[in-house]
Amino acid sequence: MNTPYRVGEWLPSDVKFLQNWLKDLIVEVDNTPKEWHPVVEDLKNLIEGDAKLYMLFNLMFEQVPEKYKHNPAGGPQVRNYLHALELINTIITKAPEYNETGLVGFPINAIFDYSMGTSAGFAAFLDPRLNAQLKKVLNEWGKFLDSKDSAYVLNENPRSGWFGEDAKKAMPTFIEDFVCDPTLPHYGFTSWDDFFTREFREGIRPVASPEDDNVIVNACESAPYRKSVNVPLQNTFWIKGQPYALSHMLNHDPYTQLFENGTVYQAFLSALSYHRWHSPVSGTIKKAYVIDGTYYSETLAEGYDPSGPNKSQGYITEVATRALIFIEADNPAIGLMCFMPVGMAEVSTCDITVYEGQHVEKGEEIGMFHFGGSTHCLIFQPHVKLDFDFHGQKPGLNSSNIKINSRIATVIP
Repeated sequence: MNTPYRVGEWLPSDVKFLQNWLKDLIVEVDNTPKEWHPVVEDLKNLIEGDAKLYMLFNLMFEQVPEKYKHNPAGGPQVRNYLHALELINTIITKAPEYNETGLVGFPINAIFDYSMGTSAGFAAFLDPRLNAQLKKVLNEWGKFLDSKDSAYVLNENPRSGWFGEDAKKAMPTFIEDFVCDPTLPHYGFTSWDDFFTREFREGIRPVASPEDDNVIVNACESAPYRKSVNVPLQNTFWIKGQPYALSHMLNHDPYTQLFENGTVYQAFLSALSYHRWHSPVSGTIKKAYVIDGTYYSETLAEGYDPSGPNKSQGYITEVATRALIFIEADNPAIGLMCFMPVGMAEVSTCDITVYEGQHVEKGEEIGMFHFGGSTHCLIFQPHVKLDFDFHGQKPGLNSSNIKINSRIATVIP
């Protein structure tokens, strides 16, 4: 792709591409109004029926600075909460199309792009009632993305199809890398979600040092974001720098105390990448469950972030919808560790595919994201000393993917 993208490639790095995409959606909605989908109408009723949410949803659009209220051509952006809901009402019966000049993988995130960065937006998107209803909206959209009706975007349309000419340039080895059959309609994928959760062909991502339990492998096809040591139980995670706070990250789980002053490694996933999770170690699943949280909360410390929660990846580990999978490693030098996938914006479904008491081998699949969820953490106890391998990169927002199952760290004796 020639177009520069923001971290994870979920949203285009050139704001003009994002604004033009939004302008086209606004024109479509304004010219062809649709009947309210019941789940979006319920969201509207929640906002209008609660004094605090009604105030915040009006204020968040009023608080957007004047320079962000118009696109480069002078056209209006999202005008108010009703306009935003009308746009969402259209989005949830569409599947994301490919676009080499501006892949907008988080459409709802784009709708709330600037309003979520205001003080009113910060307060609103932390509200548990709002997040419970947003979960229903996103789940409804997820049903569409898992239906055959969503497969239309997989066709070979040169520009918008995920198997069109533009997409093939971005994923040139797709057929060789992923389980598919190009002789079948949509390469054999039955829905957009089926395509999104595609599997690697056997042997494409071999497990590093399968017989050496001191070698820890990359749990996701992901780019290194941050490594932190001596992580405390409590911290002011919402400030600049977004320090980790284990008690909130682990939702006060009884295991939390074991990880005090331990190590956290965080990495993010690419929009064009593989979205299944693999176990970083061989061991036994001690506990695995999902924590409901936020979807569009971002820290005010980062200012107006056109890419939504991307610059807030440290912060959202404490508040966003996420899963906890505690694994007792076969290697006693590691002991109990935790894999934590974190949802970011749209349909942040964390799908755990292992169960308590199950033994997994290093590199074995343990779950997946469904359209969304693009960051994760590996959490280790303080006694575990690790030599990390970032494959020649410095962790940060500009790093690139390290292959899943490749070495990410080695235990130091």
